[in-house]
Amino acid sequence: MKYLIVIVVSCFTVAFTHAQTSGKSNHQQPNILWITCEDISPYIGAYGFKGVSTPNIDQLAKEGVRYNKVYTVAGVCAPSRSAMITGMYPMSIGTQHMRTAGNPKYQPVPSYAAVIPSYVKCFPEYLRKAGYYCTNNEKQDYQFTPPVTVWDENGPGASFRNRPADKPFFAVFNFFITHESQLFSRKDSLLVDPGSVSVPPLYVDTKTARHDVARMLTNIERMDQQVGDLLQILKDDGLYDNTIIFFFSDHGGMLPWTKREVLERGTHIPFIIRLPDAAQAGETNDDLISAVDFAPTVLSLAGITPPNYLQGQAFLGEQKKSPRKYVYAARDRMDTEYDRVRMVRDKQYMYLFNYMPEKPYYQNSEYRLSIPMMKEILALRDGGRLDSNQARWFATKPVEELYDVTSDPYAFHNLAAYPKYKNKLDELRKAFQDWTKKVGDKSAIAEREMIRQMWNGADEPPATAMPQVIPAKNGVTLKCATEGASIGYRVIRAGDTPGPEQHPIQSWDQGFAAGRKNEGTVAAKPVWQVYNQQVIPLSKGDLLLVNAMRIGYSPAVMGYQDGKMISYTEEK
Repeated sequence: MKYLIVIVVSCFTVAFTHAQTSGKSNHQQPNILWITCEDISPYIGAYGFKGVSTPNIDQLAKEGVRYNKVYTVAGVCAPSRSAMITGMYPMSIGTQHMRTAGNPKYQPVPSYAAVIPSYVKCFPEYLRKAGYYCTNNEKQDYQFTPPVTVWDENGPGASFRNRPADKPFFAVFNFFITHESQLFSRKDSLLVDPGSVSVPPLYVDTKTARHDVARMLTNIERMDQQVGDLLQILKDDGLYDNTIIFFFSDHGGMLPWTKREVLERGTHIPFIIRLPDAAQAGETNDDLISAVDFAPTVLSLAGITPPNYLQGQAFLGEQKKSPRKYVYAARDRMDTEYDRVRMVRDKQYMYLFNYMPEKPYYQNSEYRLSIPMMKEILALRDGGRLDSNQARWFATKPVEELYDVTSDPYAFHNLAAYPKYKNKLDELRKAFQDWTKKVGDKSAIAEREMIRQMWNGADEPPATAMPQVIPAKNGVTLKCATEGASIGYRVIRAGDTPGPEQHPIQSWDQGFAAGRKNEGTVAAKPVWQVYNQQVIPLSKGDLLLVNAMRIGYSPAVMGYQDGKMISYTEEK
């Protein structure tokens, strides 16, 4: 694709100022690893689940802490991952609908990247400013495109192994094999006998249901093998005993009437942390924890004071807070189907508020229809072969629901109308109302109107203002007029710059530097560095590349060389 090179004669000069972290503490910064998988409830041997072999995760639990009451803020991936990366509830920042961008077949609105509040950042940016090397292997899916300041490396091949020797790391590895789609797309042999599985009472016990449950458990077993391979790399590199290792799923579910739900089966996830040198080995923890707490907890473990705007709270580290009394979750549009449900729960009881009670629990998601047992469930429904509990999925909803999850884990028996539970109903209703008032709920308006407001009434997202390069002693400083813009930069030293016919950013992204000699060494592909108000040293002939972006806005990309500013604008 061709690019235009435009000389920029002026730029805005307003500096970005807002909530920042306080930086590093005096203690040694630990390495931190997230091992994430997709779409599973605690179907892990360490949680007492029978019929699945997960020796690697089980061993991690033996050497670490098994958390028993960890919940995601949504029963589906993109809103849930949005909360994990920002520390904010999705409906409070406009990332609640599944999903904002993707296949037009599965969404009734134009694709968009959510324009989140200007002061909200992806938390690895704070880690990078504090000296961490941050990598994400494979998946983001945050409901927006993150700025280049979030990761040192992102995508296949991203690894803590590529970091400079003196840097601690925060690394994310995501295993896709347990995703819902793998129920119908994988054709490899089963490791679990369908005849041996237990079929949840949500479903009629049929050959098809048994096969899909066995496929789910097989995929979990294969994921466990992948976890073991990654842990072995840590051991081979001598990092296993000085790295804080998290293992968790992005939400619960996978089977029909589990994923996408804000019930126990859609939000309760396995969650294990192994501390360095196996401190607290074999312990269990029953505190209520929300996935919105993951970001502040990582910052706390790294010795960084979490920003005050975060809606989550740290449960480990220097900034650890008192345990939660409640956790919350929300359900909004799923592909083409709209609904609006809010959940609050304590350790025993779960409260649901249904804004659209005229709609059934079931949503006719075309994507889910690819699961063999989903098609069968609809046929059984049409044939009148579902029992009363199984048939509830297709009934309309009451406005309020209350369940004792301890005695009724499948949420079959609504207690909201029972006088015996009035006090608990009142308590959790008030908790829901207080939470909504505190954090806000952008689903109070139609999604199209929310997008219109994000885009300031225009038919496309706002653009980030072109950054300004300001000469300083021995170098330059950077500014951007767009409030909340993150600024990334690269310096390509004189002699390593591409020829005039080549676009320098694209060339370097494709590994342009590989093989180029610079004083006898092979020049490495430069990483986008996070600008943190410092002076950037430049010599004659050096090319400075700058990428400024507020989340949800289009980025502004420019270059600076020997006193001249250059804008790199994609030709349309």
